[in-house]
Amino acid sequence: MEGVNHSEFAAFLKSRRDRIRPADVGLPAGPRRRVPGLRREEVAQLAGLSADYYTELERGRGAQPSAQVLAALARALRLNGDERDHLFHLADRPVPPATHGPAAQVQPALLGLLDRLTTTPAQVITDLHQTLVQNELAAALVGRPPAVRGPAASLVYRWFTDPDARGLYPPEDHPHHSRVFVADLQAVAARRGGDSEVRRMVAALRRRSEEFTALWDTHDVALRRTDHKRIVHPSLGVIELDCHSLFSEDGHQRLLWFSAPPGTEGAAQLELLSVIGTQDMTAGEHSASG
Repeated sequence: MEGVNHSEFAAFLKSRRDRIRPADVGLPAGPRRRVPGLRREEVAQLAGLSADYYTELERGRGAQPSAQVLAALARALRLNGDERDHLFHLADRPVPPATHGPAAQVQPALLGLLDRLTTTPAQVITDLHQTLVQNELAAALVGRPPAVRGPAASLVYRWFTDPDARGLYPPEDHPHHSRVFVADLQAVAARRGGDSEVRRMVAALRRRSEEFTALWDTHDVALRRTDHKRIVHPSLGVIELDCHSLFSEDGHQRLLWFSAPPGTEGAAQLELLSVIGTQDMTAGEHSASG
């Protein structure tokens, strides 16, 4: 691996692997586990890599890992921002900028819970409704987030500036979601102390959307904790679901998951969704976060 600090890279991978308990990532401990941390093949599975390839990396061999591989390893090993940057330095790759500032690194506690939610749509978003990571069922339900940066990465921003962003919900529900989005943003702005990211977004929205401006000037404030939603799916039609939110301790991120009471049409549609998957969802379609 030309340019890579072989021994340090391998040692760092092993040290991060050793500190993660199987239960932290939803894996059974098992009766024959000789070490408390993860096995190499488990890290490989979490990162979407072959076990042989990961083993070569941890032995300091093989080709220089790509930025995509490093990002997958950072997620699998639950690295914080400094650790992720260190991994890129050791691999002699340019450190990618944070996609959405300090909140872009998914918080390990929320990521661990997301890994356990395999039978319900779930995703982690920032407090500005920027999708950070989602499971396959969430992608099938609401679409994958668009590959954009800046304010447009936020569903709240797109909701008031891009008519296509509203296709996820029936038109008669749009006023409700507009009110909820703005009241939630008011609460986030207050908690953040009016930092520059929020100020820029609010200023841009006031310039571009009369609807946003009118709602913002009502000064209604309410964090979006739970909501009943009707989601328009291209194959299954309108799906009625409950959306729940679990907030990180600092409030910067939220784990969202969707559910329906047993025996309801929504529950049956979620079962069908797991079969249909993302085959009918084009990249970026709807691209909602909450």
